[in-house]
Amino acid sequence: MEGNNRIGYAWAVSAGLTAALAAISAKRFTSQIIRYGFVVLFNATMWGCYINSLKVLSSLQATVTNFATNFLTSGLAGYFLFEEALSFLWFAGAMLIVVGVLVLSKSSIEWKGSTD
Repeated sequence: MEGNNRIGYAWAVSAGLTAALAAISAKRFTSQIIRYGFVVLFNATMWGCYINSLKVLSSLQATVTNFATNFLTSGLAGYFLFEEALSFLWFAGAMLIVVGVLVLSKSSIEWKGSTD
């Protein structure tokens, strides 16, 4: 079961990354056709990855992992690619999100295991 959870988390992280890539491509490309093409492609890929993560993980685990990855990737991409400022509060919030994901994942696994 531990190996399946790793695969599920890999799918959820992939969903978050591809969602961030959709947002990045919406800002990065000047051609409307290329911009919309990449947004549709990355969003379709994100949904496929997210659905695969739901096959292994609980909806809570898949959703918060997807969200956290998307948030962190989008923020870091904004900093590195678009020279956007990231304040101390952003980093504090990002740390709280990561801690929250870890707590929710751990508690969800323990709760799911105790009901079987």
